[in-house]
Amino acid sequence: MSRQTLNLTDELYEYLLAVSLREPDILRQLREETACDPMARFQISPEQGQFMALLVQLMGATKALEIGVFTGYSSLSVALALPDDGRLIACDISKEWTDVAHRYWHQAGVTERIELKLGPAIDSMDELLAHAHAESFDFVFIDADKQSYDGYYERALKLLRPGGLIALDNVLRGGRVVNPDIDDADTLAILVLNEKLKHDDRISLSMVPIADGLTLALKRP
Repeated sequence: MSRQTLNLTDELYEYLLAVSLREPDILRQLREETACDPMARFQISPEQGQFMALLVQLMGATKALEIGVFTGYSSLSVALALPDDGRLIACDISKEWTDVAHRYWHQAGVTERIELKLGPAIDSMDELLAHAHAESFDFVFIDADKQSYDGYYERALKLLRPGGLIALDNVLRGGRVVNPDIDDADTLAILVLNEKLKHDDRISLSMVPIADGLTLALKRP
């Protein structure tokens, strides 16, 4: 037993991956290619991708939404976990990065499950709401510009069915959330949202210390 979450040393983290990670080759190839990108830090960790895929499978999700695609590791993880008739709508503003994602979606044979929306995600979410997609999604993953998280969250709640799940990434901001002298706008936005979610009675809540922190918000009936 332990009274708090175990701190992972590099050695212990490698052990965790060695005994639990079941990463398909296509995801490994994508992760390795992305590692060469100067912005590789935007990619989620492989154990987080596997964890989100498990959540999707546990829920029996068939319709998912992703806010922030980057090179597509998270979207591919989710799409591979969806059934053959499942659908993922993926939102991003970068054609350069999503071209990489699309190449791997194609290689994995899941392009028919994924619809890419290029442009500001707020606009894409508003468009979905305007076209009768309210309360139709099972799962929403948010991993984009932090100052827009609250706007994404509020729209995600409207798009989710009761019992649907929102996963918000980077809620620990590399530990900066506990720095009293922090003044960067992204971290301040996350601090405000974290406090808001703690008291939001529209959801059931758990913040999971995986990777850079992942908040799970289950929409209550």
